[in-house]
Amino acid sequence: MTEFQGAYRAHTNIALIKYWGKADADLFIPTTSSLSLTLNALYTDTRVTFSSDFETDSFVLNGEEKAADDVAKISRFLDLFRKEASIDLKARVESINYVPTAAGLASSSSAFSALAAACRQALQLDHITDQELSTFARQGSGSATRSIFGGFVEWQKGTKSENSMAVKIDDATWDIGMVIMTINTKEKRVSSRKGMAHTLKTSHFYPEWVRQNKIDLARIKEAIEAQNITLLGEIAEANAMRMHATTMAADPSFTYFEPATIKAIQAVQDLRASGVPAYYTIDAGPNVKVLCRASQMNQVEAFLANQFEAMEFIKTTPGPGIQQLDRWE
Repeated sequence: MTEFQGAYRAHTNIALIKYWGKADADLFIPTTSSLSLTLNALYTDTRVTFSSDFETDSFVLNGEEKAADDVAKISRFLDLFRKEASIDLKARVESINYVPTAAGLASSSSAFSALAAACRQALQLDHITDQELSTFARQGSGSATRSIFGGFVEWQKGTKSENSMAVKIDDATWDIGMVIMTINTKEKRVSSRKGMAHTLKTSHFYPEWVRQNKIDLARIKEAIEAQNITLLGEIAEANAMRMHATTMAADPSFTYFEPATIKAIQAVQDLRASGVPAYYTIDAGPNVKVLCRASQMNQVEAFLANQFEAMEFIKTTPGPGIQQLDRWE
């Protein structure tokens, strides 16, 4: 029997300069560069085993054997590494997702980043650098590109598969944190993939989104270098709202917002008016992430919990890049 195994943890990331639209849908090359913050509280643990004993690929998520459609997606991703290693062994992928799946909390970013790292380890593809590994992760999920690294990470859009990759910008070891408001963790009605494709094709706002995103990216990198949370938050907030404006201007129009999303936006604005630097960002889902000082996360949570009594809040500091797992629980 021939068997190779690897196990890794990867953390989710939340884009502050959004990724919204593909220039090449097959290779997941985006229309714009993006920038994110990796989060410590949300992550995926993944083990992959390649074995001559396996007749087919299989995929287990949170203890549940997944159906053929899910396995097919994983198989296509595994093929990238099988080709690189010149093998044709089938594999079993086991993942434990400490993130609600498909709810706008970036579960796919940690999932495919962890799987990419586990495949590299299992097949002893040590020549693949972390930056190069991000080009593999990208082909599972665009946001996974950025989860290879910790802290603030830029996904440079590039012009081809080999240079559409992640670059670490800052360790984020300063006073920065995030409070996540879990408005709805159920699977969203419009997937990110379908939503961005429809928006790119039909929204008249989209060309302006691409133009402005480049400006936002340059400005937010300056804010990070200066450790200026006010400027950072203002840019991130505006960028998120511009992204959602493109969906509302699509034809037919759609939105990921729910009534509680609007209420949360207003609550964050009220908190900021009281003197606490807090800024919202929202991905392709209803959940609101509040960027703030790590030293004030308890204060931010307490203010918001007073208005959303039944809501679960997740407080998190910046997270690390991919981590090898010595034990599999």
